[in-house]
Amino acid sequence: MRTPVHPSKESITLSGILYALSDPTRLALIQSLASKGAQSCGALSLPVAKSTASHHFRVLREAGIIQMQAEGTQFINSLRRDDLDSRFPGLLDAVLLASEVA
Repeated sequence: MRTPVHPSKESITLSGILYALSDPTRLALIQSLASKGAQSCGALSLPVAKSTASHHFRVLREAGIIQMQAEGTQFINSLRRDDLDSRFPGLLDAVLLASEVA
């Protein structure tokens, strides 16, 4: 199993975050992680093919939104809330709040 590469906090961009969160499936993943905490890829149970799910996780990871940590034979996903709040204060909370209303 390869170790996923995560961007540094300083290299997280607003355009990358907004692009990653523009997809409803990725937004649903973030909502689940925000409400339930860290979860494995399988626990998030996406209604898409495994390859499509991998794509969504990769986009979120490369944007700096999630941290993926290998644990045994699976990856545990968690929000990089501290990094995001430090870089763009209030952005994640605003996106999550707006997505609940929509």
